[in-house]
Amino acid sequence: MKWSEEAWEAARPIYNKILELPFIQGLIDGTLDNEKFVFYIRQDALYLADYGKVLTAIASRLNKPEHIDAFIHFAADSMEVEKALHETFISKIDATAKQEMSPSCLLYTSFLLRQLAGAPAEVIVAAVLPCFWIYKEVGDYILANQTKSENPYQSWIDTYGGEEFEQSVKTAIAIADELADKCTPAQRKAMTEAYVMCSKMEWLFWDSAWRLEKWVV
Repeated sequence: MKWSEEAWEAARPIYNKILELPFIQGLIDGTLDNEKFVFYIRQDALYLADYGKVLTAIASRLNKPEHIDAFIHFAADSMEVEKALHETFISKIDATAKQEMSPSCLLYTSFLLRQLAGAPAEVIVAAVLPCFWIYKEVGDYILANQTKSENPYQSWIDTYGGEEFEQSVKTAIAIADELADKCTPAQRKAMTEAYVMCSKMEWLFWDSAWRLEKWVV
């Protein structure tokens, strides 16, 4: 069994819980409160500022030219696509309003940066994979289960359910599998643990947007 198959099965209960989130259900039927979506988009922008740095740093940790090129491409493309989405939605509100990281966003980015500082390349590759793979699967699920023909969040849905993003996901999975093939059982376990933890972070990120999570003070 490929490492990616083992990792997906390990995190499948988390993925199933993500699909049940009120935030995701609101995207499916188009009834998600705009305030919650804007909160999510703004937090996602803050997250991606660090995520892009992590992807770029991963490229410097890899050995094969095609792997390096892929992660440089991931970093550039993810920021470009997300920037376009953020401008599409945030342009309708006060884009100058200052926004700080929510507790969940800070936890997620801090975990990735911690992995980058101390974990081997294969583990940090596994850690960033949920942001590719789970987003793609959720996008496909939403596309397949939409109940409203005119959805205000259609551009977001189309991006993560599209063919271009699908190819990036396949490439990221293939790189993770190739790295895992050269690992010891203990190293593969560390990869899976990182993947599962970041899958939990994905659940937490969407849930925090539904709750409009804020610091107490």
